[in-house]
Amino acid sequence: MKTSTERDAYGDASRIQREAQAWLRRLTSGEATQLDVDGFRRWRGSSPAHGQAFAEARRVWNMLDPAAARLVSAGLGAVPAAPADRAWRRRAFLGAALGAAGAAGVAAVAPLSLWPGVGEWGADYRTGTGEQRRLDFTDQARVELNTRTALNRYEVDGRMRGVRLIQGEAAVDLPASSTPFEVVAGAGHVIGEAGGFIVRHLDGSSCVTCIEGLVRVEHPRGVRQLAGGQQLSYDDAAVRDVATVNPEEWSAWRQGLLVFRKAPLSRVIDEINRYRSGKVVLWADALRDREVSGRFSIASLDTVLLQIQRSYGLRSQSLPGGVLILS
Repeated sequence: MKTSTERDAYGDASRIQREAQAWLRRLTSGEATQLDVDGFRRWRGSSPAHGQAFAEARRVWNMLDPAAARLVSAGLGAVPAAPADRAWRRRAFLGAALGAAGAAGVAAVAPLSLWPGVGEWGADYRTGTGEQRRLDFTDQARVELNTRTALNRYEVDGRMRGVRLIQGEAAVDLPASSTPFEVVAGAGHVIGEAGGFIVRHLDGSSCVTCIEGLVRVEHPRGVRQLAGGQQLSYDDAAVRDVATVNPEEWSAWRQGLLVFRKAPLSRVIDEINRYRSGKVVLWADALRDREVSGRFSIASLDTVLLQIQRSYGLRSQSLPGGVLILS
């Protein structure tokens, strides 16, 4: 028989676990705001038990990814429930976080590749799925954040030099009289003094596009200078050759458009996933490299996906959490 103290402790642990799961659902919804992030940081920092509960909730969530893979590989069938003596916590979590997928008590789980990193939650500035945001840094620069972007102020000796791009994409506009403005992305430092440029940093790789003016890219492997219409990609280990591109295509997202010119279908799907809640999964290997050209409205991505489905004779299957399988 439990004492009243033991019952109170158990009740507190259950409440904290529910709160951790609620925060996890909110932060992975694709709709979390900066206020949500600030609230989460206060909640997590108010007690060591909160941090432990959230770590456990995330561990359980991550354990679900193999189940999602089995669901897809089995032809979108149901995933059998885990043995009763090991799965009570997972089933409870699924029930609270994702809902049941049917009377059998199974669930479909969205892939986790769009999971926001801890560094993104604590960023000075961030955007959610499909959100764009403009920042004015006095007379230095105007920075526009694209979807799913997180960045911090970059300071040296207490003075702001620019921003550090944690993840995502940011456009920088510089007046002619501005002081140098720096964007740190991965292993590179991108420095502009006038004109405009765009920096994208996704999955450890960075891409710098000079829209107008001149941009200098400093990397441990060397220094490169870009003029308008030039682009440079790099990661931690290497810097690739400078390429010539159409600046309007790479900045089209600022006008609410996605522009592709002979882009592989797999890349088009990856790009759509950045702007759309949930995830589109392409399970048609023969079509992954099929070239796609067109101008698509970011506000009408579901229509774009329907066009892709019909153009390539794909079948679609919708799953909970905004997951769409194209096969």
